Amino acid sequence: MPVTPDYLAYVQDQLAPLGGISTRRMFGGIGIYREGLFFALIDDDELYFKVDDATRPAYVAADMPPFQPFGEDKPMNGYYRVPPEVLEDADELAAWARKAQAVAGRAAARKPPAKRRAKL
Repeated sequence: MPVTPDYLAYVQDQLAPLGGISTRRMFGGIGIYREGLFFALIDDDELYFKVDDATRPAYVAADMPPFQPFGEDKPMNGYYRVPPEVLEDADELAAWARKAQAVAGRAAARKPPAKRRAKL
């Protein structure tokens, strides 16, 4: 199921207090970026934030599932669904989003720099 315009507008409105949010269509869903970091996604009208070992426990404690684009037997544990009560509270959502952006920043810092192609 695609992301509906109403749901996308709602998420953008809820994330507005952060400022600097941009979205991009990708693989039938929506990628959410801030300061060049991909920290969230929307799929089937559900919002997911990027997690790591430091932030995942909050999602597990809230009984939120990981992103499962290929079925329940193949979860992508790097993204978890945002709890509905967090999504409904813009201030709380901003706090969780900042943590997700920090996760994305740490992940980007660990990546080796891209190799440049040799000129022919």
